[in-house]
Amino acid sequence: MATQTQADTEQINPVASQIDQLETFQMVQIINAEDAKVAGAVRAELPQIATAIDQIVARLQAGGHLVYMGAGTSGRLGVLDASECPPTFNTPPSLVIAQIAGGEIAMTQSVEEVEDNAEVGKQDAIKLGLSAKDVLVGIAASGSTPYVLGAVAYAVEIGAYTIGLACNPHTSLSLAVDLMIAPLVGPEVISGSTRMKAGTAQKMVLNMLSTGTMIKLGRTFGNLMVDMRPINAKLRQRAVRIVQEATNLDINAAADLLQRCNDETKTAIVAALAAVEPTVARARLEKANGIVRKALA
Repeated sequence: MATQTQADTEQINPVASQIDQLETFQMVQIINAEDAKVAGAVRAELPQIATAIDQIVARLQAGGHLVYMGAGTSGRLGVLDASECPPTFNTPPSLVIAQIAGGEIAMTQSVEEVEDNAEVGKQDAIKLGLSAKDVLVGIAASGSTPYVLGAVAYAVEIGAYTIGLACNPHTSLSLAVDLMIAPLVGPEVISGSTRMKAGTAQKMVLNMLSTGTMIKLGRTFGNLMVDMRPINAKLRQRAVRIVQEATNLDINAAADLLQRCNDETKTAIVAALAAVEPTVARARLEKANGIVRKALA
C-alpha cells in the first residue's frame, strides 16, 4: 500500500492491478481511459501556463532565452520541444535551448545516475550561459529530481525567471520556483512509469509554452505557420498552401510568388496582401519585427 508521502505518480493504480491478465483489447481500453484523464489535468493548470507564456515572451523580447532542463523522459521531452522550434517557427537555435542530464547520449541511453546530482545540474546551467534575462523551465515528473533542483537553485541565484513542471503536488520543485505548473495525472498504468501519463502531460504543457510564446511573438498569421522554413519538397508544398490560404491566390500564383520572395512565406503574404514588391514587403517586415499584421498595417 502507498504511504502518505509517496508521490502520486509512484502509487499503485488499482484500475490496472490485473492488467497483465487481460485480453489485449481490454488492456488498451484501460490505458486509453487513463490517458483521457491527462487533458483535464492540464486544463486545471491553464492559468499558470498562460502566466508562464507571458513571462517567457517578456523575457525573450528583452533579449533572453527559454531554457529547458530535465532528466530521463522529462529531459528528452524538453530537447524534443526545443529542437522543433527552429524548423517550425524559424527561430535561431539559441532562442529555445534544452539540456538533458547526462548530455546527448542520454537521449537514447539511460544515464539515470546523473539525475541524482544537484551540482551537475548547476554546472550544466552555467555551461549553457544561463543569465538573469532568461527563463529556466525545470522539468521533473516527480518534482524532486536533484539535477533539476540544482539548476533551478542556480537560476534563482542569478535572477533568472524559474518555472517548474511536475506531476505531483507540494514538491521541492514547487517551493523553489517562481511559478509552478503541476498537472496531477495520478498513478500510472504501470507503476512509476512516468513516460506514460506524466510524460504526455509534460509534452502537452511544453507544446503550449513554445507554441503560445511563438504566437505572441508574431511567428504565426492567424493560425498559419508563416515563419516555417521550406527546406524540403514537403515543406515547400506546405508553404505554398499557407500562402494560398492567407492570400486567396491560386496554387500556381502562390508558388510563383513564393519563389520570387526567395521562399520567405511571410514576405510572400505581405507582398500579396499589401500589393507591393517583395523588397518592399521584406522592408515592412523588418520594420515590424517580423510580425505580418504590423507589416500590413
